Amino acid sequence: MNKTVITTKNAPAAIGPYSQGIGTGNLVFTSGQLPINSLTGELITEIKAAARQSLENVKAVLEAAGTVMDNAVKVTVFLKDMNDFAAVNEVYGEYFTEKMPARSAVQVAKLPKDAVIEIEAVAMVSNEK
Repeated sequence: MNKTVITTKNAPAAIGPYSQGIGTGNLVFTSGQLPINSLTGELITEIKAAARQSLENVKAVLEAAGTVMDNAVKVTVFLKDMNDFAAVNEVYGEYFTEKMPARSAVQVAKLPKDAVIEIEAVAMVSNEK
């Protein structure tokens, strides 16, 4: 099976030796998306705004791969502080309303750039957008 590197200027460039996303078969795997505004380079630190920015970055990578958020099948949310879980859920619910993907949310000791959140997703690429 072949793999395709997914890149877009609408999400932050990789800050290490990895791709923004990889497509293989009918699946797309995004790398973890920090809450960085791709236009300004600003790292967003307020949790709701940060969750929104990370999700917008995931959305941009998925769209570059030819799919949409509704086709996500698995999302992983990495939190600096699990006390932010409810606030993140509020924002997350704006992006996923029907046929919600499976999800894990974990608190981690530290994220790159000392971010408050990082989100990654796996989505199907199909005609069902």
